Amino acid sequence: MTDQTSMRVGVSQEFTCSYLPDRQEQVLLILEPHYYNPDKYEQLLASGFRRSGDQIYRPHCPSCNACKSIRVLANKFIPSKSQKRKVNKTKKQFTLRYSNVEKPQYYSLYSKYISERHDDGAMFPPNLEQYKSFLLCNWLEIIFIELWDNDKLIAVAVTDCMNNAVSAIYTFFDPDYAHFSLGSVMIIAQIEFAKKHQKQFLYLGYQIDECTKMKYKTQFLPAQKYDNNAWLTI
Repeated sequence: MTDQTSMRVGVSQEFTCSYLPDRQEQVLLILEPHYYNPDKYEQLLASGFRRSGDQIYRPHCPSCNACKSIRVLANKFIPSKSQKRKVNKTKKQFTLRYSNVEKPQYYSLYSKYISERHDDGAMFPPNLEQYKSFLLCNWLEIIFIELWDNDKLIAVAVTDCMNNAVSAIYTFFDPDYAHFSLGSVMIIAQIEFAKKHQKQFLYLGYQIDECTKMKYKTQFLPAQKYDNNAWLTI
């Protein structure tokens, strides 16, 4: 595991939490350039860190520790009956594809998704610069898992790839297809991608028990959460 005792870090100013608006948020930022590579980053993921754009961070809130990193044991995952139904429904109608390059049509789909599904959030209104600075990364391999309805792109799961793990950065989809549960379908697609490429974990980012929007992250089992510097079974 990465030795963090000598790591140079920065601490952001406090700002209103995006998920618990009655609280203040603060993040720890990695300042050491040599940590910005896939091997070091994978070690940091195992210590509760995550990336946003090119930056590696971890919540460091003065009076709250609600954010818990979640990871699915991909090679042991067995979908529930409900999850199987969702996946089978989409397999009959749609096609999964994979790309290692970002495509121009991604942004228009992202913009529609943010505008119609998250117009009360910090990413609204969407803009191209914010989209790129949030999702893309110059020092890490990214796989874009796409879902197509014939020649129409309807979902993209932005997925970081490391030696032993993949990390779900963000999924966006066409709101007109929301009844297909595409958020869950794309997580399962990421798990299957991890299995196929012999990755042990899919990291799902942070989960907050008090935030109902995040409860879906605990539906993909077996899984673990990072609490008090240890990974515990959910």
